[in-house]
This record gives sequence, C-alpha cells and structure tokens, in this order.
Amino acid sequence: MNCVLAIDIGGTKLAAALVDEAGSVLRSATRPTPRTEVMAALTALIAEVTVDGPPPLAVGIGCAGPLDLAEGTVSPVNMPSWRGFPLRDEVQALTGLPTVLAGDAQCFALGEHWLGAGQGSRALLGIVVSTGIGGGLVIDGAPILGPTGNAGHVGHMSVDPYGERCECGGRGCVERYASGPNMARWATENGWTPGRPTGTPTEKPGEPADEPTGEPAVAPVDTPAGGPTGQPPGGPTDTRTGRPVDTRAGGPTREPAGGAMDAASGGPTAEPADARALARDAAAGDPVALAAFERGTRALAGMIASVTAGVEVTTVVIGGGVSAAGKVLFGPLERALDDIAGLPFVRAVRIQPSTLGVRAGLAGAASLAWRHHTHSP
Repeated sequence: MNCVLAIDIGGTKLAAALVDEAGSVLRSATRPTPRTEVMAALTALIAEVTVDGPPPLAVGIGCAGPLDLAEGTVSPVNMPSWRGFPLRDEVQALTGLPTVLAGDAQCFALGEHWLGAGQGSRALLGIVVSTGIGGGLVIDGAPILGPTGNAGHVGHMSVDPYGERCECGGRGCVERYASGPNMARWATENGWTPGRPTGTPTEKPGEPADEPTGEPAVAPVDTPAGGPTGQPPGGPTDTRTGRPVDTRAGGPTREPAGGAMDAASGGPTAEPADARALARDAAAGDPVALAAFERGTRALAGMIASVTAGVEVTTVVIGGGVSAAGKVLFGPLERALDDIAGLPFVRAVRIQPSTLGVRAGLAGAASLAWRHHTHSP
C-alpha cells in the first residue's frame, strides 16, 4: 500500500503518521516535545511509526516557525534549542526519503483544504487562533508558501497602525488583540476574574460600531493622552471609543470592594485567567469577557477583510484552541466582518470552523508530501 510519512512539530507535541493517498491514517503516534534533544525524540517517534509498516514514499513536515525553506531550517519560537536547525536535511538523512517542509499553520490550511471544511474551495485562508495566530493560503489547490516559507503570518498583519506594540516588535498586530492570551490579558486588565461576574462596560458588547470616521477598521487602543502605547491617566480605555473606563473599586469593570483580587494584581484566583475560562464566562454573559471577544474578533475581521480584498479568498477556515469557543467567537466575528467589509466579493467570503481539529496539521503535512511525490520528476 502506498503511503507517505507526515510529521507535525509543535512546542508541546510531536506527531507522526503514515497516510495513504485517500488521507486515511494507517499508523500514528505522538509524544511530548522535550525542551532539549528534540531530534532524538523525533527520531524515536519516526521509528515507532514506520517499523514493520509499509514503506513511505516521501516525508512531509509541518513545523512551528519562523522557518527558511531555501535552507530547510527552522527556529520555532517555543523551542529554544532549535535555532536555524536544519530540520529538512536531518529528516531526509534519517529516512533516506524526499522531504518537504512547511509552516504548521500552512499545513493546517492544506489539511482543511484536502479533507476538512475547505474542500472544494479555489481560494482558502486557514487561520489558527491559539497562543498565537498563524495562517496559510491555498490557491487553486496549491499552498502559497513564499520565498522563505513564511507567507501566511496573518497574525502579524497590522489592523491599527497606532495600536499596541506587539511582541514581534510591530504595532497593531492582530495577534495582540485576538490571540487567546492577549484576549485574557485585556479582560483581566479591565476587571475580569474567572468565574466572578463583572460589571457592565461603558459600551455594551455587540453594539454597532460608530459610523466611519476615516480611522482604522479596529479602533486604536490606549491611544489617548499618554501616547500610542500608554494609557490615559484615568486607566484603561473603552475598546472602540477610546474613552476612559472607570476602574475604581466597585466601579463598572472591577470586583466590588473586598472581592477577590484579579489575576493581573497577583492575587489568588480560583483558576487560571486563560482563554478557556474567558470563553466560558463570555458564554455565561459576563460583559467584560464578551467585550474581550468583541475586541478580538473585530481585529480578526479587519485582517480577513484585508486578505480577501488582496487575494480574493472565498473560504476562511478557523481552528486552534480559541476556536473551541464556538458561537462566542464566530458570532461577533460574523457581525464585525459584516460591518467592516464593503466590496461584494469581500462580503461574500464564507467563514467555517475547522472540522479536522488537531488532525489538520498531520493531514496537511501528508498532502505536502503527496504533492511533492506526484510532481517530482
């Protein structure tokens, strides 16, 4: 039986599988990603999957980036022991097989296009919303990787040139507003504590945006007096108006005086102030949690509208841990896109949740290998 070896490398998990031409997984295995000796762990994983199995024809690898396709090297942010690591050549030497490499979010998009929610789409944007935000484009069935393999870094598209400084060094990046940790950070700064209802924000989440004023699609955050990245003397600002939000003890967005301390203050909390808890509280109607998702999805919508206007994608598939929030994420995202998008072909883009989930990365790596095998001389 013909098959390829698919490998998915992330900061927390290594996965490998033998996959046939129809996308069926013949054998698979996973193991945690160690902090050091990653290649040794990957070698053992490959041996586990391939021993006594059908011989694969090629290898496809999806790996967290950044990466350099020309050199075949990777430097995953969450894997400090790999900096400029020659992953493609190491795996090729280990297996003796033709080996092809792409980013993990690019493989997510390829997987969804082949076997998931993006099947049949001529122009697909896949987006992973998790600890960070990544993406991949599949146009007419082919992945768009770019000269160095870093195409699709949609999380670092700026939706507000006057916005917050991103961890990447840029300003106003989508990731700074819409990643799981950054939504939870903003909610915590505005009085949210997991499991404890907060007061009503200055503006109710879900209200229509103000009429266009020539400002960026996503309103600048923390841009009043105090500078582009500073807050005004009064404290945090509202997500869309830029007006100060009352943060005094017992005020609209804080716990009542004497209540539990919030996570940002270092005080005790019943559970981690993370995206999972934020989504649960938003689903329960917490106004600050809802506002965090409104703010994040408006940034996502601005990015989707921009990519669609530039590339004319017809389908957007969203996966990653934050996508598990369901309608808490997809509801405000649809509303924001309806408000932001103008041109008919931009408004026509379809947004779908991932149907493959964590399997999308391996499916995409397999698709990459099959494409390489089929098109090789």
